[in-house]
Amino acid sequence: METFIYPSPIGELQIIAEEDAIIECTFSGREASSGTPKSPVIRQCIGELEQYFSGRLKRFTVNIKLTGTAFQNRVWTELTKIPFGKTITYSDLASKLGDPKCIRAAGTANGRNKIPIIIPCHRVIGKDGSLVGFGGGLDKKEWLLRHEGVIRSEQMKIFA
Repeated sequence: METFIYPSPIGELQIIAEEDAIIECTFSGREASSGTPKSPVIRQCIGELEQYFSGRLKRFTVNIKLTGTAFQNRVWTELTKIPFGKTITYSDLASKLGDPKCIRAAGTANGRNKIPIIIPCHRVIGKDGSLVGFGGGLDKKEWLLRHEGVIRSEQMKIFA
């Protein structure tokens, strides 16, 4: 297992790899790592993140390993199907999971995602279009959605 802190444009990301898969890529308050990671999968992850942040990558291909309950894994797998530059609501997510009544459970699973950005939980919004629930903070969610062209500055005025 290897841990590397990557300095992204929206803050440091702690990337953890186990063998040949990413198991975590979360926001960290720790100082960025120096040097180059030993793990090839972490190097691939950083390369893809850099391409994403520069606007050249719309879908991640780095190998990930989901480590949650069966329901959480279903939610996270569904999140990976949300295309770059698109959003869905929590009720849409529950419907896609086959149970419109599981909105809260789907939202809780969404919030427990240990691989945000790669598993794009930031693409799930409130039914009224509001930016709700993001572990890294709503400022980062707004940045990511703006980066993907989902929202523009004038739209943010209605959420203030």
